[in-house]
Amino acid sequence: MDRRRLITAGTVALAGAAATSAAASSSSKTPAAPPTLGLAGLGLPVIADGRIRNYVFVSLQLHIGGGKTVEELRPKEAFFRDALVKAAHRTPFTVPGDWTRLDEGRMSAALVAAAGAISGRGSVTRVEVLNQAPRRRAGMTPGR
Repeated sequence: MDRRRLITAGTVALAGAAATSAAASSSSKTPAAPPTLGLAGLGLPVIADGRIRNYVFVSLQLHIGGGKTVEELRPKEAFFRDALVKAAHRTPFTVPGDWTRLDEGRMSAALVAAAGAISGRGSVTRVEVLNQAPRRRAGMTPGR
């Protein structure tokens, strides 16, 4: 047997083994992660005493439910952003005593409620806040 046939036979055997293991792993009973849509770099105001005191830039992840796909919701990403910014100005998500972060629970509830009107009831099951980065970190004490 010459070297070329030996190398070819070894390559074919490895490819067959890889295909078999891939098929076995795809047929196992591991649950797939729910589809998600990311919203990054969204600036929301911190409002205290009727004045804008700071901005916090948040990164969010929307967990999709109700038989919707990421491809169906991606064109509506601008509507989700707009709804959250409007809600943040209408009823601020400010944490009392801290101008460097926002209330994640209220922010999540507002976006899930707005998602019902934007893409249908149950289309977004929950919102996960991945990151909060305040614009200003120093001198953020209330009462000034």
